[in-house]
Amino acid sequence: MSTIEEITTVPQWEQTRSSLPASTLLIVSFHAPWAAPCAQMATVLSTLASEYPVTDPPTTKWVSINAEELSDISEAYDVTAVPFLALLRDGQVVETVGGSSAVKVRAAIEKHVQSAGAAAAAPAVGINGTVEQAPASTTEQAPVDPAKQKEELNKRLANLVKAASVMLFMKGTPSSPQCGFSRQLVGILRENSVKYGFFNILADDEVRQGLKEFADWPTYPQLWVEGELVGGLDIVKEELSNNEEFFKAYSVPATADAPAT
Repeated sequence: MSTIEEITTVPQWEQTRSSLPASTLLIVSFHAPWAAPCAQMATVLSTLASEYPVTDPPTTKWVSINAEELSDISEAYDVTAVPFLALLRDGQVVETVGGSSAVKVRAAIEKHVQSAGAAAAAPAVGINGTVEQAPASTTEQAPVDPAKQKEELNKRLANLVKAASVMLFMKGTPSSPQCGFSRQLVGILRENSVKYGFFNILADDEVRQGLKEFADWPTYPQLWVEGELVGGLDIVKEELSNNEEFFKAYSVPATADAPAT
């Protein structure tokens, strides 16, 4: 069965990518050690990998990359939040999946493995000039159960809001906010030397829409502390005006920077 290889250096990544046949589907999982959903995704991918036997040439190749430690690779594939899955064939991205939806991840992998198999099983010309048609695939995609999909999303959101003691769900990233409210809230966290995690909701529409209902809070940014919603910019300002030490328990020396990704 296939297993997941951890890529720890850029040369290792380049060697892995260049050594694969053009037909191999390269499955790349970007993760961060502080993000709880990444541990969930690692379990999902490990289970999926075990379903694919090792073949020669390989049908699939499974690797994982720490998005923070190997940021050059992350930037090359536009990784703005984790977990993030990139599927490559012959050096080209064929699909990406943001978030930890096991249903979406499995569907994407199966689709591209099957597409490769269909290409390999295309009609061939026999020695007498006749066309030998490969048998049609009997594999069908199972219909998506909306209730199960929502249950999985809620589990994912429950993990996301607790991924760090202080979690900011914002438009853009701390280094490049995409709205004024997000920019102001990042500024407040920096002024108070708060160590925090963040999630760019513009990179994942499932989270963007789902968190509104999950939190019963319709706008962004949203700030969560210890898995509980504090609120948006106005609420955070109000909390600080009532208690100047609101963030004291989560502050670090002013020279420390907020976590990336």
